[in-house]
Amino acid sequence: MDLPPSAAGRPALTAADLPPAIRDHLLSRTGASEPVSGYLYDPAVAIRRATELRTALPDWARICYAVKANSYPPLVHALAPYVDGFEVASAAEATLARHVQATLDGQVPSTGSSARGDGGLMVAAGPAKTERLLHRLVDLDVDLVNVESALELHRLQVVADRLDRRVDVALRVNPATVSVSGALTMGGSATQFGIPEAAVPDVLRLAATLPRLRVVGFHVHVVGNNLDAAAHAAYVAWCLDWSRRTAEAYGLDLRFVDVGGGLGVPFGGEQPFDVKEFGSLLADLAPPPDCRVLFEPGRYLVTDAGWYAAEVVDVKQAYGTWFVVLRGGINHFQLPTSWDIPHRFAVLPVADWPHPYPRPEVREQPVTVVGELCTTEDTLARDVTVTAVRAGDLIVFPMAGSYGWEFAMPSFLSHPPATRTLLP
Repeated sequence: MDLPPSAAGRPALTAADLPPAIRDHLLSRTGASEPVSGYLYDPAVAIRRATELRTALPDWARICYAVKANSYPPLVHALAPYVDGFEVASAAEATLARHVQATLDGQVPSTGSSARGDGGLMVAAGPAKTERLLHRLVDLDVDLVNVESALELHRLQVVADRLDRRVDVALRVNPATVSVSGALTMGGSATQFGIPEAAVPDVLRLAATLPRLRVVGFHVHVVGNNLDAAAHAAYVAWCLDWSRRTAEAYGLDLRFVDVGGGLGVPFGGEQPFDVKEFGSLLADLAPPPDCRVLFEPGRYLVTDAGWYAAEVVDVKQAYGTWFVVLRGGINHFQLPTSWDIPHRFAVLPVADWPHPYPRPEVREQPVTVVGELCTTEDTLARDVTVTAVRAGDLIVFPMAGSYGWEFAMPSFLSHPPATRTLLP
């Protein structure tokens, strides 16, 4: 039986595949009373990725970092000067975003950076917005609320009336057909996200009766982790064309077209997303005057900026399978299990073994990497061949900067949480 997640016999990465600064920092933390188990982030990687994306995109594009991908405050602070704002999906994310923006007031990025643009944008998205959440968003002066349903419009009207405010909204649209694909699909089929394309006219007519709300754009976010730059550029072109035509048909002042995120990263060794080709294709497009086109990258900016490292607490064999047992697991890092991706890892050898009992090890064998939880679902990798791994060594997963700690299940068994640290 094929059980996820599986690397299908692929070998583990080597310690040499890890950046030297990451190796050195992780090894400096071994030998403490508690085993190593947590995340290490290098903000320079995220900044470099944001700068490359901004350089490639046309001047009319705006980058709003999707905080859901990684909300570790020091990393968000580091990235903030290099993006135009934030996309948030909760009151906590919105509060963090506004705090970060307030601390950056008047801050100028270092010489040589390519940061520019609005700087303080905040866009709210996500289904199931309650009146309490909407109240907090409006109170924080969110620039745009991406509305998911007719009921949400009514809720927002009540909140805006209570606060005596006008609120700009974009309707999130679930298109009838979607030509782009990725690891996740949120549009072009029956999902909980957005308003079906055929229902948009009725919702626009409803919005016109709500005096506190002003529809100024559309939000179309249909795919996650797409690696095809040409297909994604064609999708953006469709978003702009559809939004323009719909705005003209209903007399809307089109100020925003939010094309979501979805720019992918290659977990399985695929060709990476070609950001230069993407920008070149977008350069041929012309949004309406005074219309800001929002991109909401999350994973694309921060995935390669993070590593999850966990100490091996046991190495054991059962019925022909070698298990490497970690101080951690899906309570810290659930992404490999949830997505069933071949998330490769490296073994970082730790020379010191200060214990009086034998040190178990396995050499030149496929291993299954598991965590500390009382469930067989706590499995981060299967059938990965290692040169050697011992109790006390570190297992290190690169590409752990997005949907890592935020996507885990930390309360099960109530083990200590993962540590989170910026590379000095």
